[in-house]
Order: sequence, then C-alpha cells, then structure tokens
Amino acid sequence: MSSSTSSSISAPRVTPRDVIAVAAGAAVEFFDFSVYATFSVMIGHAFFPSQSAVASLLLSLSVFGLGFLVRPLGALLIGSYADKAGRKPAMLLTMVLMAVGTGGLVVLPDYATLGIAAPILLVLVRMIQGLAWGGEAGPATTFIMEAAPPHRRGLFTSWQIVAQGAAGVSAGAIGYLLSVVLSDDQLASWGWRIPFACGLLILPISIYLRRHLRDTLAPHCDSTMTSQRALIKRVFSQHSRWVVVGILIISGSTISQYFLNYMATYALHELHYPTRVAMLSPLLIGIGVMVFSLVGGWMADRYGRVPTIVVPRLLLTLAIWPGLVLINRMHSEGLFFCIVALFTALQCISGAGLLVAVCEVFPQQIRATGFSLVYALGITLFGGSAQLIFSWLSEATGDPVSPAWYLIATNILCMLAALTLKRKPRQ
Repeated sequence: MSSSTSSSISAPRVTPRDVIAVAAGAAVEFFDFSVYATFSVMIGHAFFPSQSAVASLLLSLSVFGLGFLVRPLGALLIGSYADKAGRKPAMLLTMVLMAVGTGGLVVLPDYATLGIAAPILLVLVRMIQGLAWGGEAGPATTFIMEAAPPHRRGLFTSWQIVAQGAAGVSAGAIGYLLSVVLSDDQLASWGWRIPFACGLLILPISIYLRRHLRDTLAPHCDSTMTSQRALIKRVFSQHSRWVVVGILIISGSTISQYFLNYMATYALHELHYPTRVAMLSPLLIGIGVMVFSLVGGWMADRYGRVPTIVVPRLLLTLAIWPGLVLINRMHSEGLFFCIVALFTALQCISGAGLLVAVCEVFPQQIRATGFSLVYALGITLFGGSAQLIFSWLSEATGDPVSPAWYLIATNILCMLAALTLKRKPRQ
C-alpha cells in the first residue's frame, strides 16, 4: 500500500472541536494584523514620535512589514517540521511563538520610556510573530484539508478564513468600543494595547485544544523518514513551477485583503472621517469575511476551484477604481461602507477557493512545506509592503485613488496564474 493511500485511510474524521482548535491560530494571527493596522497611527506616535504625522505612520507601517521578512524562514523550518514530525507538533510550536510575540506588544514600553530601545524591541517582537505566522498556515490548512471529506475540502478549509473574519469582527468591535469609551489621548497613550491583551487570552485555550488533535500525517509516511533539508530541496527541485504559480495567486488575494485591512487608516488619513466611523470598517469587513468565505468554500466544491477564484476576482478588479473614486468624491459614510462591503464579498468568495486550490497542488509528503512556503512568500513579497505602498502612493501622487492601480495589476496576475491550475490534478 502506498504511503499516500495509507495516510488517507488513517486520516482522522474532522470534528467541530478540531476546526476550532486549528482555526484559532488563524484567528489570533488575523486579529493581531487587524489591530495593528487599525491602530497603526497610535503605534506610530508611541514608538516613532515625529513632527510629521505621515512620517510616524510610515515608520509604524514599515515595522508592520518587517515582521513579514522572517515568514519564509518560519515556513521552511516549521512547514518541513510538520511534514516530518506531524501537523500537530508544528501547530503547537507556532502557538507558543505567537504567545511570546503578542505578549511582547502588551508590555513593551514606548519611546518616551525606553528611548531608541523601544522601536528596536518592537521590531524584534514583530519578527518573532512573523516566524510563528510563517509556519502556522501550512500545518493548519493542511490538517483541515486532509481531515475533511474529499468532496467538502473547500468548505472545511474556508473555516480558516472564517476564523480570520471572526477575528476582524472582534478587532473592529473592540476598536470601536475603545474609541467611544476612551478619549483620543487615552487611546494613543495606552488604550491601543488592550486589544493585543485580548488576543493573548485566546492562545492558552488554543494550545490546550491542539494538544488533543489526532494527526493527519501517518507515522509511516515517506516524509517522516526524510530530513527536513531533503523535504525543502524536493519542493524546489520537483515543484518549483507550482511554487511560483502559488505565489502569484496568493499575491492578488493578499494585497486586496490588506487593502481592506487598511481601510480604517484610509478613512482617517484620506477621507478624514471621525475615529468612531473609521473603527467600524474592520467590523464590517470581518462580518463579510465570515459570511462570504463560506459561500466561496461551498462554490469551490460545487463549481470548481478555478472558476470560484477567477470570476469574483475579475469583478473585484473591475470595481476597484470606480469604487475608490466614488467614496472620495461623494464623501458619504453610507456609500463608503457599501463599497467596502462589495470589495469584501468579492475578495472572500475568491479567497476560499484559492486557499484549498494552492494546498492541493502539492502531494501530502511535502504539502505543509510547499503550502507554507508559497503562503509565506506571497504574503512577505506583497502583503508586508502593501500598506506602506498604499500610503506612499497616496502621499507621492496626491491622489487618494492611486492605490487602485496597484490592486488592479496584482489581481490580474492572480487570475492569470489561477488559470494554469486547470492543467494540474488535485493531490
């Protein structure tokens, strides 16, 4: 009996508890990203005080991007560890690293207290988080996909994105509540730390739940007898084409998602909305992610991966420029939220099919390594710099609609890459 067949037979039947245990990691990751993006102005003032508000914001967003630089390293080390030792121990490791990184943000003194040491420590904390997040996606997504019934892989895998939506709702709700309860000075001084403390509370629960998972990687699978170095080499030597295709697919989705995450900052800096209005956008986006990711997962199982990726993303590409023009010219809060809801729906329907499709191109023996690498490189190359590029384009051109062209270009690349998946059988 082949290893792939035997591992398939021994794969556990996924339960709601398993989905919660695995998706919690994605929730914590996205919660932290949402909070950092939402409070990037306050974090910039705390760690990078400057007479220029734009300079503080750009430095804060640069640190946001630095955390992405170690993602590929985390993907290679923890992803290959998941293919050798199992999905479960890899997912436990990432939870511990997340706890260290998120806890650092809660207690780290600001520039007024530590001086130059404060932004340096902030960079180190973000890099620890980046290492954990680089290794989280591969083992977690692989586990859910392998444990799901073959005809429902898309729907089950979409719960990874639903967890991100739930995190976005939580981040938005907490951000909005804080903006109402606290003054702007209190929010800028210490209030922005509260959401990170809330995220930290989830991690012990997730670690406990993950300890009781039954691994989907069979003990006698070929990869368990192979070194991590050999597994990494196999990904590059035998599957390099799909690594490149996967990165291009991830790029469009990543940049679109991070633009949605950036909408709170966009509302504050470009549209000059009140803080309480800006804080509602993460809440709206999170609800949209929860609803439309499940729709996308169902469609990926029913209509196929490629159509589910390409059609909604084409509609999104066509809607980006006119949507941004409208919210800047009309300056209507209601219209702003309608456009954000439309972008979110199209992005999430496409994203659910995208996630399972990229995971399926790699065989089980190197699936966690391959998917981790693709996901981490896609987010590092495009997601880490996205918000910085959005801010720079708006500032350099004086045109708040200019980020649209960057979104359009990367979404076109995403669709072209997705079309090549028609020639690749599912693993």
